[in-house]
Amino acid sequence: MSEVALVCKLSEVAAEKRTALAVALTSYLPHTLEALESGLIDEYAASRVFDATACSPEALARRVDSLLVGRFDVRNASALRRIVNSIIMRIDPDGYEDRRQQRIDARRLELRHGDHGSSTLFADLPAEQAQAIYAACDRDALALKLKGDPRTMDQLRVDCFVARCLGGSGDGKARAEIFVYVDINTLLGLRDDPAELGGYGDIPAAMAREIAFKTDSTWRRIVTDPMTGLPCDEGRRTYRAPRAVRRHAHLRHRTCCMPGCNRPAQFTDLDHPTAWSEGGGTDKVNLRPLCRHHHLLRNEPGWTFTTDDNGRLVVTTPSGRTYTEESPPDIALPGWHAAIRCGERPASVSRGGPAAA
Repeated sequence: MSEVALVCKLSEVAAEKRTALAVALTSYLPHTLEALESGLIDEYAASRVFDATACSPEALARRVDSLLVGRFDVRNASALRRIVNSIIMRIDPDGYEDRRQQRIDARRLELRHGDHGSSTLFADLPAEQAQAIYAACDRDALALKLKGDPRTMDQLRVDCFVARCLGGSGDGKARAEIFVYVDINTLLGLRDDPAELGGYGDIPAAMAREIAFKTDSTWRRIVTDPMTGLPCDEGRRTYRAPRAVRRHAHLRHRTCCMPGCNRPAQFTDLDHPTAWSEGGGTDKVNLRPLCRHHHLLRNEPGWTFTTDDNGRLVVTTPSGRTYTEESPPDIALPGWHAAIRCGERPASVSRGGPAAA
């Protein structure tokens, strides 16, 4: 390995990773290699397939590789990783759960010193905890920004993170929330279908139930239209969406609607596809979440944001290329599912279970 590092002018750690990737691609990930050689994916995307399958038995990794045929042409490497994890979760649920518990046991905090007086902290921890920590810092940062703080949002998030670690926010407010989407039968243990952690992707049923039954979680029932399977809501013709309408947009879309963006919907702006000034309403048809960056991008010269017949965002770039929002998985067929708000103090908790909202 040392010789490989010297020849490739890499560190030994980087050389080991590149070698392991090469061995995997030429042995049990042949379809991923074919996609790489044809230019359908790049080396980074191939490495994401390898990383997601590296701790699985080789036979399982080979099967995942075969199931990826026809699915490599996705928005970005993160989307491909989510597909790989979703496949593994469905074809090897017990193995996935065992590996998830192993990763929890292997959680760690790592400090890497950099140049010019800066360092980087890495925390390898359960996804829902990482999501909640980021959400809390983002909420604190936004509150300061709305008060006129001149720091950028990135600077504010870091400073709020430091404040929480070294002294706590001390504001006494409810903690930031994350969303887990799960069907009621899985929630009650009657099925074991994968759930979804908003902004992250599929999670196993056991993990969803663990989150659901924490004492600081709240269940919110999602009543759906029997004809469309979409959530019902109360619309109102005011520019600022009332809470019920905002909640509907967050639950329906889950993330920023920009193709390839995974920012959770509850931390985005609500965009009116048909402008309010042009008669557009503030309702479940005419609202979609866009993160601040992409909300501002729609007004830049050459960018066009439209909506197709299925209500999906269609983006046309200055070069004329067109990209369409990927439809999220159905959050319900006729009936109801649940979204679990984790990390927000519920109004009431009875017998150790989550409060119904």
